[in-house]
Amino acid sequence: MATLFISDLHLSQDRPEITQLFLRFLQGPARQAEALYILGDLFEVWLGDDMVLPDYQTAITELKTLSQTVPLYIMHGNRDFLMREGFEAMTGSRLLGEEVVIELYGIPTLLMHGDTLCTDDLAYQQFRAMVRNPQWQTELLTRTPAERLELARKYREISKTETQGKEAAIMDVNQGSVEQAMRKHHVQQLIHGHTHRPAMHEFKLNGQVAKRIVLADWYQTGGMLVCEAGSCRLATID
Repeated sequence: MATLFISDLHLSQDRPEITQLFLRFLQGPARQAEALYILGDLFEVWLGDDMVLPDYQTAITELKTLSQTVPLYIMHGNRDFLMREGFEAMTGSRLLGEEVVIELYGIPTLLMHGDTLCTDDLAYQQFRAMVRNPQWQTELLTRTPAERLELARKYREISKTETQGKEAAIMDVNQGSVEQAMRKHHVQQLIHGHTHRPAMHEFKLNGQVAKRIVLADWYQTGGMLVCEAGSCRLATID
């Protein structure tokens, strides 16, 4: 059996084919997994456990079914950071913190969504600090569903405009930040998503070979990381 990692599905009503692909994944490969980790941005937007969008309901039901036989761990992304205890109950999942170390077949491995590593993108980091502020979140959750949807639409438009004007390198991780995070947790292996640049990077850290594995997004097709004892490989989900 293998442990599977996915991220950046961005499920939404605008891409029903990706939702269907995810459902097939949950009913197929995921059923055979030792555990499934979703490292952020499962949904395009999550506006609170009290207002689940209709297009998400089938996926939530399938996650709940999977969780009855396969351990399911989900991390907040930059789009769905308002998931709380209600979401855990709905899906049978366990929500993870921003930086979590697991023993992956004997290898201490740091799991992150990855957005906090993009420290060259100062505008994004400022926005992130605002929306992750508990006071800001509390105020948002007091708004009506219509108001929350409108605010999400506004922020998406701002994000699209700003992204188009940024250099690609700015939106990627900062190597110094990567090494700092790995040293902080005393690991030589890191798995993250967010950047949508799937790859397996090797570099020297503390005089030893270290590895940073980046998960694929689900915009054109699905991608996963398959880890077994002694190896990890990136794979496509058809």
